[in-house]
Amino acid sequence: MRSDVTIIFDARRRLDLAAQVEPTQTSADAARQWFDTAWDTLGCEPLRPSGKVLLLDRIMGVADALGYDVLSTDAAQAQTFAEHAALALGKPRITVDLPGLTVGY
Repeated sequence: MRSDVTIIFDARRRLDLAAQVEPTQTSADAARQWFDTAWDTLGCEPLRPSGKVLLLDRIMGVADALGYDVLSTDAAQAQTFAEHAALALGKPRITVDLPGLTVGY
């Protein structure tokens, strides 16, 4: 499956990434685990006052923590992020809108 992943950092900075993945339950679970680990490693904080963290929150938090500078210059890291997002969500089109605090698909 081809998945196009767009990350919007602000009005002037965005990244358009493409990932070619073979979604399975095992790969989806591994992708979710990757976001859990990245969330902890990068020191991300919950977005909700309740402290509850959903998968979409983890995707936004990891994208924000990695930032535009890393993802725009480190092709391997950007590709890894796009592939894990595609596998975790299983959608052909994903938009991570950091200013809007949404992940759409």
